Amino acid sequence: MTRYNYLLFTLVLILYIVTICGNFMIIMLVYYSKTLHSPMYFFLSQLSISDIILITDIAPNMLNIILHERTPISFPGCITQFYIFGSIEGFECFLLTVMSYDRYVAICSPLHYVSIMKPTLCNQLVYVSWLLNCFMIFILTLDICQLEFCGSNIIDYFYCDFNLLMELSCSDTFRVQMEATLLCFPVIVLPFLVIVVSYTCIILTTLKIPSFSGRLKSFSTCSSHLTVVFIFYGTLIIMYLIPKGEQSQTISKMMSMLYTVLTPFLNPFIYSLRNKQIKDILKNIV
Repeated sequence: MTRYNYLLFTLVLILYIVTICGNFMIIMLVYYSKTLHSPMYFFLSQLSISDIILITDIAPNMLNIILHERTPISFPGCITQFYIFGSIEGFECFLLTVMSYDRYVAICSPLHYVSIMKPTLCNQLVYVSWLLNCFMIFILTLDICQLEFCGSNIIDYFYCDFNLLMELSCSDTFRVQMEATLLCFPVIVLPFLVIVVSYTCIILTTLKIPSFSGRLKSFSTCSSHLTVVFIFYGTLIIMYLIPKGEQSQTISKMMSMLYTVLTPFLNPFIYSLRNKQIKDILKNIV
């Protein structure tokens, strides 16, 4: 094992531990602090839960690969990892959309916010996001299981991704790839369009506020969410929309680490460092 492997192992391990602790802290703060019992922080706690599941699905096997090159993984284990990864990523697309709708109601219809964003509606939005996405990814995963894998069984990557599974299959993958492309519209494209429309309305409403301090306060309530959306969709576009021929294998692996490890690590810091309520609660605890 080279010095580079030791350094990479230490870095990923630290990121994994800090991510678990940071997101768990967000969950506990939202659960125990009454001042954070609002829809925005409820959705934030759900984002933290999904980040913990995502990095736990990827990081332990990644650490094992770094320590022991050519680490074997069973086909059921590979399919399970793919299903969890796809479910979490799709859920976060839906959740970021729900969070943008929450900010839209809070800024564009503040007088009706309490009557619209009731706890019942918030719970229903989260449940529907989980169930709908898990169901769609389950259908895709079942179709992948029907493929034959009789060629190479080596995945030169950190986790079992969709494109890599298609390359390993010796069956005709056109139908599965078409199905995955069609699923991208309700899971990725449509939520992104809703986020764009929501923030367009938010910006137009905010610009109508006469005072600069009022405009600044409105923008500050959205800055953390916008930062997370930018990082999430930015890495998503680079990972899956840029043709693979234009990316080297090293760059692709680096982007996969950014997408699966670094993004869950950054989310709690983005929300805690840019959120006055969370910072005040942390100061009181310390």
